[in-house]
Amino acid sequence: MDDFNRRAALALGVAAGSAVVMTGHAAAQPYWTVQGREIAPGVRVVQHGKGESMIPGYKSVSMRDLVYQPKAKSSIVQANDCICHCPEGELRVKRSNGHEFTARAGDVWACHKGLGEDVENTSAGVAVMRMIDLLPA
Repeated sequence: MDDFNRRAALALGVAAGSAVVMTGHAAAQPYWTVQGREIAPGVRVVQHGKGESMIPGYKSVSMRDLVYQPKAKSSIVQANDCICHCPEGELRVKRSNGHEFTARAGDVWACHKGLGEDVENTSAGVAVMRMIDLLPA
């Protein structure tokens, strides 16, 4: 351990930083408040991409994030079946079928076409609802 000096510490730090970049295990960068398209006051949608689906009945899939500033809310009607995920923050979701729940970071849920949802950010920071849309053939 006597050979461990500032130069060795710097090299170790650079190597560790490179490993994070190469493996992708660092936290996601926050969205800019002007990124995407505003769909309600304090709520923006950021599109991520689209690809072919191997799931029967669905031609393609697409992914988007709905980014909610603190206390922001929106009302949406699902245009297609989708899988939703809350990667950060906390969202109160009230569905048109009477079901209500709080989605916390890491929660996943499914929605069907035509389902209405009132969504509100109940956390002190930004909350994100990631949606993977299943697009029919």
